[in-house]
Amino acid sequence: MRRSCVKHNGFMKINIPNTGSLRLNARVWSCKFQGPARGIRLFAIPNSDDGHLTSAMLEEDTTMNKVQNSEANSFLSNWSPPRYLWRGLSVLVLAGQVITRIIKGKVHWRNTLQQLERVGPRSVGVCLLTAAFVGMAFTIQFVREFTRLGLNRSVGGVLALAFSRELSPVVTSIVVAGRIGSAFAAELGTMQVSEQTDTLRVLGSDPVDYLVTPRVIASCVALPFLTLMCFTVGMASSALLSDGVYGISINIILDSAHRALRSWDIISAMIKSQVFGAIISIVSCAWGVTTLGGAKGVGESTTSAVVISLVGIFIADFALSYIFFQGAGDSLKNCV
Repeated sequence: MRRSCVKHNGFMKINIPNTGSLRLNARVWSCKFQGPARGIRLFAIPNSDDGHLTSAMLEEDTTMNKVQNSEANSFLSNWSPPRYLWRGLSVLVLAGQVITRIIKGKVHWRNTLQQLERVGPRSVGVCLLTAAFVGMAFTIQFVREFTRLGLNRSVGGVLALAFSRELSPVVTSIVVAGRIGSAFAAELGTMQVSEQTDTLRVLGSDPVDYLVTPRVIASCVALPFLTLMCFTVGMASSALLSDGVYGISINIILDSAHRALRSWDIISAMIKSQVFGAIISIVSCAWGVTTLGGAKGVGESTTSAVVISLVGIFIADFALSYIFFQGAGDSLKNCV
């Protein structure tokens, strides 16, 4: 250690090579200097006999290690998974709870009937209107191209297969997702932010039994019937347009459709619509019960629920179509 001169104001400065500098008081000097790896406290007390400093080296300072440990602990305690991750997990958990309730028979039937009326009869008008115009739009494209090839008798079969396998369940589910799924998410989100779901728990009612399960059952029951009605209206509108505009008789369209359709085509459409109804209701309810942030959070949950439901419908449609319809088909060989 190398010592410098003592100043008149009672302070002195000691230069220590490769470690830094420290400051000493005139009475009891306490200084702290830190090296690159650890911190050490040095105390220096003046000797009463000759006035020179007497220094004492103490144990290693552990403040730096404590700060590092506290920073690591605070980072782990403040970390939370991304919102989309735990919302996705909530969909799986909610689906498992609904299946368990249905198996055990814990269903609020009065609320289920109310939701069934809401999903089914009140959605018939918009679903049928959409199916009619979609059917006429596809008829225009098919008739124009098939007439040039001389395949007028195949138009009805192609339309029937397209409507039964893909268009009817998908179009119906899209309409229901926009109308019913958004309503489910908004209602449950409002109840969540206003703490009404907590009130149900205080009163001894499980929100899954009272709110979620009836909506899931109603969607799974109502969508197959809506799909069947949309298929019927779509085919009727296509036949009328073909007869009135393009001169293809209604009997030819219906006979071709009858030859091309199989019972499995209708059954697969019903199965698809049930799966789509489950996706719409569970996703919308899960997004609703995980809503945060007041009115803004309710709006974000409603929009996100509809978008996620549509994406889930398209993914499920591809998976089910790949499973149901494999290999080369022969449905149109009787229509040519």
